[in-house]
Amino acid sequence: MQEHSRYGIGIDVGTTTVRCVVGYVDGNSMTPNIVGVGTAPNTGLRKGVVVNIVNTAQAVDRALEEAERMSGHQIAVATININGAHITAMSSRGVVAVGAQDHEISEDDLERAEEAATVVQLPANREILQVTPRNYQLDGQENIKDPLGMHGVRLEVDTHVITALSPHVKNLLKSAEMTETAVHRVVTSGLAAARAVLTTQQMENGVALIDLGGTTINIAVYEEGDLQHVAVLPLGSVNITNDLAIGLRTDLDVAETIKLKYAGALPQTGKDKPKEIELTHHQEKLCFKVKDIDMIVEARLDEIFELIDKELKQIDRSGKLPGGIVLVGGGANLRHIDEYAKEKLRLPVRIAKIGGFAGISDKVSKPEFATSLGLMLLDLEQDLTAGHSGNRLSKKGIEKSGKVLSKFMKRASSVLKKFKA
Repeated sequence: MQEHSRYGIGIDVGTTTVRCVVGYVDGNSMTPNIVGVGTAPNTGLRKGVVVNIVNTAQAVDRALEEAERMSGHQIAVATININGAHITAMSSRGVVAVGAQDHEISEDDLERAEEAATVVQLPANREILQVTPRNYQLDGQENIKDPLGMHGVRLEVDTHVITALSPHVKNLLKSAEMTETAVHRVVTSGLAAARAVLTTQQMENGVALIDLGGTTINIAVYEEGDLQHVAVLPLGSVNITNDLAIGLRTDLDVAETIKLKYAGALPQTGKDKPKEIELTHHQEKLCFKVKDIDMIVEARLDEIFELIDKELKQIDRSGKLPGGIVLVGGGANLRHIDEYAKEKLRLPVRIAKIGGFAGISDKVSKPEFATSLGLMLLDLEQDLTAGHSGNRLSKKGIEKSGKVLSKFMKRASSVLKKFKA
């Protein structure tokens, strides 16, 4: 890469699809140019967790190859996401002595305080992905957002610590390693999507990002500019497809077509409402009742949003987020899903609008690209900030989330032979 230009690569390793986005920033403009996009179906994950390393690596490799052809950039390092219900979060507090009374708080002091917050009891098979500071306390003065440059002798930090099961992290990294792609950082899907679509004002007022994926739902709640809660639910839009296949007694691909073209979160009304729909599958004409489709979809959505509201109740934010709900992910394409969510969650709801990019931005304008775009933006950032809120990741947290691999070799065309071996 040239001295005054940078490439950022985000790889969203989803359960059903791998998406890769390549962004470019030059010295003249800080607006990211989208120069490469690659997608590939994935069969190596189950509910966000790698269950077949080879299949996952093949899907990642195909998405990378497509993005490389489009961008003309050889991908050697990237930021990827991690998913699954094994991801948990907890609060932790770190306390350090920083020196004499006239000592000025430095970056090293902040890092030491944040590292002290990571000294927590964890099972042997669990590791810290990320440490996000919420606020600081300096010599008894509370609710300090950024103590850098202040004077004091005792520094405390209240943090949000995100952890994951080590075997799942290692399997994900192994899949990337098989494609000879070094992993710069590992970020949870919800936080990556939040980086792409949430504004500073929303995070300050209180907002929940909900990523409606194929087999998982990621929730990230922000308030007063800080991350308050992270959760992953083990269900998603694929459950709607499965329900339609069972309820309508039809094939899965027919059920998927019905979901994408005819289903909606709210029943159709009015005189023009059709009673039946017809479609052709393998030269066979099929007919389904609209009321049956509506009933099946509504039953599953009731369960999904009941679980989402339960998560918000756990942190006393149910119906109490002025910034409302922002929906991303493939499930956000379901017709009237925003209106349905508004009624169920009793909050303002909108589907994320992807914008602020140059280049081939039309190829990433759909809500399912929010995670890969956020990963690309995080990969572009050279400083240690975490999104719009300005939160600082500790050096230890970056090292753990990055797991930077020692090999920075170029991806060779012969890598597929390794998969077949």
